[in-house]
Amino acid sequence: MDKFSVLFVCTGNICRSPTADGVMRHLVREAGLADRVEVDSAGTHDYHVGEAPDRRAQAHASKRGYDLRSLRAREVTSADFARFDLILAMDEGHLALLRRRCPEPYQNRLKLFLDFATHFNEREVPDPYYGGPQGFEHVLDLVEDGCEGLLTHIRTELG
Repeated sequence: MDKFSVLFVCTGNICRSPTADGVMRHLVREAGLADRVEVDSAGTHDYHVGEAPDRRAQAHASKRGYDLRSLRAREVTSADFARFDLILAMDEGHLALLRRRCPEPYQNRLKLFLDFATHFNEREVPDPYYGGPQGFEHVLDLVEDGCEGLLTHIRTELG
């Protein structure tokens, strides 16, 4: 496999999935794989299409060296199922929605993001939108763990 693509998915694509997108882009660049790995994010709903990530998500990510400013929310499209090698849902609800929308030949591309985590035992990334600062920090902890495990997986896939 010469190239690999991954799509992170949450509800509105302004907190969890763009955080994962930004962290993963950073790790991919650091690993020297930016020309071989495509990273994107989307939402299951069109609530925030065209908007930048939540300002709190951006602020907390920035403190850890991740830049989310250029990202813009979009909704998952039918073309995404064929385009991406992996489509990673932030929680079981997103995964169920994706499974209903995804054509049968691409069902094996759908997974929970935290299946790639190696330090945390949580299965879902909680939505920090209605919580305080600690929620965004916890999301970053989970996302960093998941992205590191995902990068290991991608390196194996790329050979």
